[in-house]
Amino acid sequence: MFDDTTLSGKAPTLMIPALRDPDGANLDRIQVIKGWTTQAGEPKEQIYDVAWSGERKPGPDGKLPPVGDTVNVEEATYTNSIGAPYLDAFWVDPDFEPAERAFYYVRVIEISTPRWTAYDAKFFDIEMPEGTAMEVTDRGYTSPTWYTPKGTSPAQTQRASSNGRRMTPRALLRVPLRQALVPGRPSFVLSSLKRR
Repeated sequence: MFDDTTLSGKAPTLMIPALRDPDGANLDRIQVIKGWTTQAGEPKEQIYDVAWSGERKPGPDGKLPPVGDTVNVEEATYTNSIGAPYLDAFWVDPDFEPAERAFYYVRVIEISTPRWTAYDAKFFDIEMPEGTAMEVTDRGYTSPTWYTPKGTSPAQTQRASSNGRRMTPRALLRVPLRQALVPGRPSFVLSSLKRR
């Protein structure tokens, strides 16, 4: 779902609840991803950790330490003894610039679970080739919300020029971020739920 808003120069505010699937893994963290282009046309992206499980605190570099890992690869099991079944956040963009177009989307990250390769190795009693990924960290993504500065046409945020053709949100999914962000037109879009 596409949402374009003009906030009269006020910083966007997001209320974000996240609940794990009833039969799924607990949640590690909620992140807000912000993309924008500067007045000079330079594309930028910033990831904000806005809610997380446990008593972790961001380090001096601002990064949140990993939640941990409960995966038993040999047995193809995990436990929900880490993470949280529910996380929520109320977030206001701390770096908001009213004159710059921007987009925001939310990413929810689960704790690690066995990958299908671990289940197959256990079920068939086989050894996977060296280097085979045996764990996966699933993520859920929301649709974006775009901010358009006052006095700019909202329709312009739905377009990005790539080799002279109009870009639809579905086409933008196949375009690298730097190519999709045209100066003055943040146009990178993710579908409403994407699992890796």
